[in-house]
Amino acid sequence: MKKFEWDQISQFKGPEESPGFLLWQVTMKWRRLLEAALNGIGLTHPQFVLLASLGWLNQRELVSQIELARHCKMDVAMTSQILRTLEKKRFIVRELKEGNERSKFPVVTEMGAKMIAEAIPLVEALDRQFFEKLEATQCVEIFRKLLS
Repeated sequence: MKKFEWDQISQFKGPEESPGFLLWQVTMKWRRLLEAALNGIGLTHPQFVLLASLGWLNQRELVSQIELARHCKMDVAMTSQILRTLEKKRFIVRELKEGNERSKFPVVTEMGAKMIAEAIPLVEALDRQFFEKLEATQCVEIFRKLLS
């Protein structure tokens, strides 16, 4: 095994001091809990993100799959694949808009709206419990700064 001087290659004494590594660990813990909760109602985390975001965006306007992917910061191809699954579950329909035969516009169905109404309180309760040691508004401000 090759030995090396850790302090010569890293500014941190170990991984437990690296903000990136700690964020990774927190994210993985939160995601495991979230996936377990959503699995109980038949959704994956990416399906929830797209379905809930689409429900929110559809309140104001139709959005294309590409616009939805950008809103969620997801890959366009992955978004299309997940939307196909949501369509098979009858939570959304993908419509063509008059005058735009190239883009598909996903729309939440009645079944999808019921799933959103069930999923959001579940996710918000998990978030409250998980982040209870932190002030929610403080988290949102920090996360927004990191995304800008």
